[in-house]
Amino acid sequence: NSENTFTPALCNRLDRNTSGLIIAAKNAEALRIINDKIKTREIEKYYICRCAGVLPKSEDVLEAYLNRKEKIVEINDNGDGKKIITQYKILNTDGHTSMVEIKLITGRTHQIRAHLAHMGNPLVGDTKYGGPKENDGYFLKSYKLKFCFKSPAGNLEYLNGLEIISKK
Repeated sequence: NSENTFTPALCNRLDRNTSGLIIAAKNAEALRIINDKIKTREIEKYYICRCAGVLPKSEDVLEAYLNRKEKIVEINDNGDGKKIITQYKILNTDGHTSMVEIKLITGRTHQIRAHLAHMGNPLVGDTKYGGPKENDGYFLKSYKLKFCFKSPAGNLEYLNGLEIISKK
């Protein structure tokens, strides 16, 4: 029985240079439930990043379209590709760079990095997307997860309403 030989598995992933929280499942049932909750957007994912410049508003919801190319993604506003939605809030700024909280509404490969670059505010150190060079690379951290179930979650119902925040 495959349920008895299940190896714990990751439910989501982070880009290579992104740090922070990820979700893992200890059994097949948990994996199915969590994957469903991610797909139906019942788990909210929050990130903190440092971007170049200052975004146009203190907070906003951005919509655009994403196309995957070889090793990067391209963003456009003309409806070509998969729709992406990125919510942001500026936490602080010195006028040259800004610390920004991102809430992913959709979660596509390189979405945060490419979407902010498309806005003219690439991550500091993210040279792949036009950011100014920084010795340590870029700062992008998955720092908060909120479990907001709208449908039954079986054995994982106890997670509903839970908010997990990374301390570092």
